[in-house]
Amino acid sequence: MTQTKRNKFDWSEYSDQYTPPVILLGATGTIGQATLKCLISRGYFVKCFLRRRPCESTAHLYDHPKVEVCIGDLSDPDWLSQHLFPDDTKSAIISCIASRTGTKKDAWAVDYGVNKSFLDATRNTSIKQFVLLSAICVQKPVLEFQKAKLAFEADLRQSDMAWTIVRPTAFFKSLSGQVDRLKKGKPFLVFGTGQLTSCKPISDGDLARFIVDSLNHPDRQGAILPIGGPGPALTPLEQGRALFAALEKPQRFRQVPVAVLDLIIGGLRFAGLFSAKARNTLELACIGRYYATESMLVMDPKTGRYCSDMTNEFGTETLIEFYRDLATEQTTVDLGEHSVF
Repeated sequence: MTQTKRNKFDWSEYSDQYTPPVILLGATGTIGQATLKCLISRGYFVKCFLRRRPCESTAHLYDHPKVEVCIGDLSDPDWLSQHLFPDDTKSAIISCIASRTGTKKDAWAVDYGVNKSFLDATRNTSIKQFVLLSAICVQKPVLEFQKAKLAFEADLRQSDMAWTIVRPTAFFKSLSGQVDRLKKGKPFLVFGTGQLTSCKPISDGDLARFIVDSLNHPDRQGAILPIGGPGPALTPLEQGRALFAALEKPQRFRQVPVAVLDLIIGGLRFAGLFSAKARNTLELACIGRYYATESMLVMDPKTGRYCSDMTNEFGTETLIEFYRDLATEQTTVDLGEHSVF
């Protein structure tokens, strides 16, 4: 049953033609929250479409006088069309929505389905701009969530929208899954030598600023934009060293052969012949192996190799600084599905 909670805008306050109201999808996620904060700080009116009520710890974000909240079935175009902005209100969509698990059912329902529902609902409306948060890993699509993201990218590119597709590299959050291990004196786990992959991680705040900036950059329209944080690219081994240094602990590494993941995947593939649960776990294991063996950098189309120099950088915040803040508890991170180890 669809629920709707609405904190109504006071439209008498809205007069700035340079900051049109924005529909924000995925506002309860890590990047979505950062994007909402950035939009508010720049004076935008924001309508957040949510699938569920926000948790108590973040509810204050949505209580702002320039924020309106709608909670309901985001896959229902009819319901969506009833809750969009008035037809004569020029506006834009920013989508930071993503499936929580990346499994096949979840990915096609959210990464593709919810985005497609909004795209369909906005046809023949005054909403003419769509900024999509995608992922850099779709360059080599072997997983279901990558295929779902690419399918929507294709639909968006073929639409009448002024579209921008942002493909970030790794997030700080996704590279913080071993903090508690190290605090307990356990070794930092790396696959192979710890130098199989590398990335230019980007902070939540820097990525949010890049996304919001894209609303007013005509040169970013009709463009797919891979983006990382300030370099250089870091391998897992270098990430581990930085985390040990931040925690002021002696370095201890444990190398895990990629073959171990292959054995697990082989067993799950056999079990998946008889169990739906095993099939879902198999997809998660395949996602883990992908990130263990593929760099989050731009792939050179000529060589098929990942290239640090071709991966654009944006922002000022670094993973090293983030680790220091984690170590001194100046910041915290809710790992959720990112707690791999």
